[in-house]
Amino acid sequence: MTPTLVRQHLSHTGATPRMDPSARARDWSEIQERMLVPLYEAVYERLEVGPGTRLLGLGCGSGLALLMAASRGAAVAGVESDCPERLTLARQRLLPETKTWGTRARGDVRLVDGSPRDAAGAETPAYTLVTAFEPIGCLAGDSEGLGEALAAVTPLAERGTPVVLAGWGPPERCATSSVLRVATKLADPLRSTGSWRPALRDDLEEVAQRAGLRPDGSGRVACPFGYADVDSAVRGLLSTGLFDAAIHATDQVQVDKELAEALHPHQRQDGTVWMPNVFRYLIARVP
Repeated sequence: MTPTLVRQHLSHTGATPRMDPSARARDWSEIQERMLVPLYEAVYERLEVGPGTRLLGLGCGSGLALLMAASRGAAVAGVESDCPERLTLARQRLLPETKTWGTRARGDVRLVDGSPRDAAGAETPAYTLVTAFEPIGCLAGDSEGLGEALAAVTPLAERGTPVVLAGWGPPERCATSSVLRVATKLADPLRSTGSWRPALRDDLEEVAQRAGLRPDGSGRVACPFGYADVDSAVRGLLSTGLFDAAIHATDQVQVDKELAEALHPHQRQDGTVWMPNVFRYLIARVP
C-alpha cells in the first residue's frame, strides 16, 4: 500500500539495524494484517464489491484485502513496490493454484512490484474500484508518494470510480496511539519524516484534493488490535514499520523493551493484549 508503513530511514550513526525483512513480512501477514479486516469488510459492503468489480489495490501488502475481494468474485490487481517480501506472500495467497481459507481466488489476478500502470495490460478493462488501505495520518510525511500513485491510477479507472483512502482515527479513539508515541520518543533527533504524530481531521481529504479526486463520503470503523500475548503484540507492531526510525536511532533491544513496557497497561489478566482503535476511510471519485 503506499510507503506508509515500510518507509526506510537512515540512522544518524550510519548503523544498520538487524531486521529480517522476511520475518517482518510473515509477522505482518500472520499477526498484524488481520487487525484491519473490519475496515476491508465495511468498505466492501458499502461499495457492494462482487463479481462485477475490477479492483486495484495500491500497496497491497501480503494480499489479505485482495483475497477478501476475490472471494466475493471480484477481479483483483495489486501493486506493492515497498516490500517485496510481502508481495511474495501475496502471490502465494492469490495465485490460481493457491488455496487459502477453503476458497480459491476467483477472477483475474495481477500482482506487480512497480507502478499502477504496470498492473494494467493493454487489454485490461478499466478499474471500477481503487483502494489504498494502508492507514495514513500516523507518521509525519506518510502520505508522500500516495498522491503520485493516485494520479497514475486516474487514467486506468472509469469516470466516477470510487477511490478509497484509509487513515487512523482521532488519537483519543485509538488506544494504540499511546504505544506509538514510544516511536517518537526513541526516534529523536529524527523527529521529521517517519515520526509519530496525531492524526488530523482532514488528512485523507488533503490527499484526495492533491490527487484531483472528488470526496464523496466517509466512514469510521472499529478495528481493535488484539494479541495472544505481549510478545505477539511487539512482533505485530514492529512488522508495520512504524518503529523503524526508532530502531535506526537506538537499537532493536531498546525498542523491544520500551514497546513491551508501553503495552503492559493494555494487557489483560489472561495475558492477552487488547487495544480498541477507530480507523477512518474516505471515498473519493475519479473526475
